[in-house]
Amino acid sequence: MYIPTYEDMLAAHRRIEPHIRRTPVRSSDYLNELTGAEIFFKCENFQEPGAFKVRGATNAVFGLDDEQAEKGVATHSSGNHASCLSYAAKLRGIPCNVVMPRTAPQAKKDTVRRYDGHITECEPSTTSREETFAKVQAETGGDFVHPYNDPRVIAGQGTCSRELMEQSDGLDFVVAPIGGGGMISGTCLTLATLAPECQVIAAEPDQADDAYRSFKAGHIIADDAPKTIADGLLVPLKDLTWHFVSNHVSEIFTASDPEIIDAMKLIWKHLRVVMEPSSAVPMATILKNPDAFKGKRVGVIITGGNVDLDKLPWIQ
Repeated sequence: MYIPTYEDMLAAHRRIEPHIRRTPVRSSDYLNELTGAEIFFKCENFQEPGAFKVRGATNAVFGLDDEQAEKGVATHSSGNHASCLSYAAKLRGIPCNVVMPRTAPQAKKDTVRRYDGHITECEPSTTSREETFAKVQAETGGDFVHPYNDPRVIAGQGTCSRELMEQSDGLDFVVAPIGGGGMISGTCLTLATLAPECQVIAAEPDQADDAYRSFKAGHIIADDAPKTIADGLLVPLKDLTWHFVSNHVSEIFTASDPEIIDAMKLIWKHLRVVMEPSSAVPMATILKNPDAFKGKRVGVIITGGNVDLDKLPWIQ
């Protein structure tokens, strides 16, 4: 197992800079007063495909040599990685095949197709996703870019926290959602060298809390088909992301679906940005654990903004 390094992150940043956006950092006086913390929101929902995953996907796609790239790329994803890999593949002019759960938000399926990605649907479980993907890859021969358990992807995701630290002038904590652990791993990778005094906190839904239980047990515990409104956080940790979580994450906090919805509404209203339920989990955990963050400078990564506007979680 190859563990990506800080130098890999720097190389990834050079590689992807022509193709991604340096997203802004926003703040809200109201949210600061509400939490007692000074919060800096890194708005990765402003990336062209609407999510941070464009960083890792672009690093993987543009790191392929011409012979490898000829057969394109392939992956499985609940949505944002599929969209971002399709986007990066289109930029390079190569094919992209993705396996997505049939229950994935229509907005995310539409984005994949807009970037010429070809979708094969599967049942909403890790087992079905991986079995279906094995068939698709065998047929296409595309280079497998795992949504998170891939050194190229983790190095790319690490560029986000590098920018955040440059834009916020020092932080006590960085809080990001955790599903499979790609963003958290990239954050750990970068901050362990760039700002070792800054603690990395992972935020997870109560109804898909396998990372929390893994963290407490000291080994990976995987759920096959959890259900939560945070559809981007349904997958389990793998060996590479577990390495970073077990060695560098300070704490994992969880929040219920109602708490996630409340946080999502607060951010929509007071930060005035569109973000998906998965991106609201960090804010939900900050609100739930005020003593942990009061008086601190806190970076929050808003990981994505791809939502079905006709199916917002507070609309019956």
